Amino acid sequence: MSPRSGGLETSVLSEIVRRHDFPFPGGTFPVGLGAVVNRRVASGQSPALVVVHDDENDWLVGDGETDGDDSNLMVLHISHLVARDPCVGETATLPAGFVAWRSSMSDPWIIEPWMYPDDE
Repeated sequence: MSPRSGGLETSVLSEIVRRHDFPFPGGTFPVGLGAVVNRRVASGQSPALVVVHDDENDWLVGDGETDGDDSNLMVLHISHLVARDPCVGETATLPAGFVAWRSSMSDPWIIEPWMYPDDE
């Protein structure tokens, strides 16, 4: 799962805020903040089980299963995911370079350092 692949259309990105000063006021995601999101998560077909705040201050949200396929990604306001699953909002304080993951929607988030696989 990578925003570095460059496959995102500029017209979509112009309507969504890609970066915002961090930490966020009140520890909540700002309105309009975009994330690179797995299409299955965006559609509600799968729950958000992985949230990455990368070292470039980008946000990525996935299902933990089909996240490696760049053709399966889209840009979406992260607020849409929080509306569907308020627990996603708990990750708004995640420092850059960390991942929050859980095994199911009912499990707590586990926070760990994270980097792109090609950076390891």
